[in-house]
Amino acid sequence: MNVAFVLSALEAGGAERVLSEIASAAIARGWRVTLITFDAPGDPVFHKIDPRVELVRLALPAGGEGLSRFGRSIRRLIALRRALSGGRFDVVISFLTKINVLTLLAMLGRRTPVIVSERNNPDRQPAHPLWRVMLHHLYPRATAIVMLTERGKARLPVAERSRAIVIPNPIPTLAFRPRETGAPQLVAVGRLTEQKGFDLLIRAFARIANRFPDWSLLIFGEGPERPRLEAMVREHRLQDRVRLPGRTERHGEWIAAASMFALSSRYEGFANVVGEAMQAGLAVVASDCDFGPSDMIEPEVSGILVPPEDVGQFADRLAEIMSSEARRRQLGAKAIERARQFGEAIILDRWLRLIANPVACLSNGASDITHVRGHGLEEGFS
Repeated sequence: MNVAFVLSALEAGGAERVLSEIASAAIARGWRVTLITFDAPGDPVFHKIDPRVELVRLALPAGGEGLSRFGRSIRRLIALRRALSGGRFDVVISFLTKINVLTLLAMLGRRTPVIVSERNNPDRQPAHPLWRVMLHHLYPRATAIVMLTERGKARLPVAERSRAIVIPNPIPTLAFRPRETGAPQLVAVGRLTEQKGFDLLIRAFARIANRFPDWSLLIFGEGPERPRLEAMVREHRLQDRVRLPGRTERHGEWIAAASMFALSSRYEGFANVVGEAMQAGLAVVASDCDFGPSDMIEPEVSGILVPPEDVGQFADRLAEIMSSEARRRQLGAKAIERARQFGEAIILDRWLRLIANPVACLSNGASDITHVRGHGLEEGFS
């Protein structure tokens, strides 16, 4: 089987990590895999890519304003159509909303099945109205639409929902273990953007910092919000207590710095880092935002859910868990049990069955979920 994946770039994101794992699983099954991206051949690759995967890097990143931005989008579309024309692919899979739109446009007039994967909350992502119009007209043309959660699928228009299937992200087994010695540290991870709500987290931590003088807050990641977040840290006079150390060199390395984990996002697609924190046995306090956290966390059992953007409640629940090592251990133990339901082998098998026969997977959606439940995923799909 000859499969093409389309993605924006090979950077340090959750979608990039999942795609690299699916590609490796497909190679292991004996399929031929091509990965088409819009970054440059010399750009860094954060997640490991199987060397047998053929990389086609088009060197056309998004950018520009007005007509310049429009012109670049046209060049990206032409380059992608050319790359897909030369491959004689049996199926094409794209990740992320704008790349999905470009891929569906590039495949117009062709009979090759196209699977698109939504990795975030399209209702909350900033986008030009033209993108939303194209999304509305093109998504019904996809052979299958992969959503990460049932709540996400339910938000799709009826015409798209019949083509949608829910496949959560796989949670990898990481080599790092939580921090057990030294002063305790609250950790958060993600791109430094408005979506991730790190401004809310800093405000919440500032409310309780004096009550917990031995605790510090580390926010791993990079992004355009760094200057604003650093200014907030100075405003609250927390320079010695709140640090933004940037990205980690290895995926999941932040776990070794964490005594506890916080997710403060305004919205998510699935929140991979919550699953990784749970798999590592960390107590998690998370915003109950759309989408993802409520699919992974059983409230008060395997983690704590807080109404999104409620700084006061977030601070209160952080303080409650920070004040009790026994409660952190209890939540962490249940988190490990819960995270097993999203194990890599189970989720990757679902992806490969969808890629091998997308129409059959959609028509047998109920039995497909039943099959997964046999692996112990009942609660994740109830």
